Amino acid sequence: MKTLNKIYFKNLFAMALISLLFGSCSNDDNQIIINPDDEVFYLPVVVHVMHKGESVGEGANLSEERIYRQIEILNEDYRRKFGTRGYNDHPDGGDSKIEFVLAKQDPNGNPINGINRIDQNKVDVPTLGYNTNHFAQYDYWDTSQYINIWTTALPEDSMCLALGLATGPDIDLPGAYLLAVPGPDDKEGIIISRYHFGESDIDCQARYGRTLTHEMGHYLGLLHPWAGGACETNDYCDDTPAVHKPVYNIPFTGCEGDPVMVNNYMNWSDDEVMNVFTNDQIARMHYVLKNHLGRHALLSSPALKSN
Repeated sequence: MKTLNKIYFKNLFAMALISLLFGSCSNDDNQIIINPDDEVFYLPVVVHVMHKGESVGEGANLSEERIYRQIEILNEDYRRKFGTRGYNDHPDGGDSKIEFVLAKQDPNGNPINGINRIDQNKVDVPTLGYNTNHFAQYDYWDTSQYINIWTTALPEDSMCLALGLATGPDIDLPGAYLLAVPGPDDKEGIIISRYHFGESDIDCQARYGRTLTHEMGHYLGLLHPWAGGACETNDYCDDTPAVHKPVYNIPFTGCEGDPVMVNNYMNWSDDEVMNVFTNDQIARMHYVLKNHLGRHALLSSPALKSN
């Protein structure tokens, strides 16, 4: 059963919450203060748009509107906003109180709209595979100040197959070893195929911008509900029904006789199906934001403010 692992996790979370309530004040003008009565975590993101010389709005050089809409979708999902696809009334579902902000200044303090366009034809880098180490060669901003997201110029035949990937945090949570934790010399961030970034009318199961919702969950410490494939542990969240194999769109009975939660964002269900983060998943993300050095630093990033 998952309960013993959850006791460990909940104790850690309670300690972190107490620490936050009594130690969140600061006189530093650059500090983003978290209100303990309505704590919303604001996280800065930069979208590195990888393209092959197309005009803005054409091909892989995604339009501003599509990028803005993707961040809006991300916030609809993480805030469970009423009247959007991200809303649900599931008894175990919740508002994560995590919001994402396109960076308002670059690493040099210059004003920016959070979009960094890179023509791959003008930058010669060695091929390191389809991973963050490869794309970080084009541009990579301080991960204590920005969440790096690369949209990639994959060929059309990759559509619906290669969606996205993310690194995870190195943190003292049960199951963290199952995340793609970068090594000492590795880069971290999120990669999303340009076909699955934002909303589109492509004939595909991933066309409503939920690929980033899912991958951001990994970046903030969430596992797939089946995790390592063991009924006893799974994702270490008691309110996601225990399951030992991947979950798509079709309901089935999980390890403990309960129906699986097909609409959880951390499954491999279609975009139109997913719309739930559970309260335990939210608590796990909050623990990461309060206790992981780099993720916590994001909360006071200068990129959250206009210069």
